[in-house]
Amino acid sequence: MATNKELLSKGVRYLAGALPLLFIGPSLIHNAFMNQQNVWHYLVLGIGIIACLASVYLIFLGLKFMMKALFND
Repeated sequence: MATNKELLSKGVRYLAGALPLLFIGPSLIHNAFMNQQNVWHYLVLGIGIIACLASVYLIFLGLKFMMKALFND
């Protein structure tokens, strides 16, 4: 059973792209709740939620490609 290196590297790239979003998203959400008196509160909160959802989606895609590379269908 050979490993498809192209799919494996694509999965690792997706996981590497999700790594910064895993830290940026919760930081933005925390910042939004700490600065509720600011006018930009809802915009920062929305961007933080979108960053968290994007990180979960990128992790899902990365693991999907890695499983496809390791276990050929």
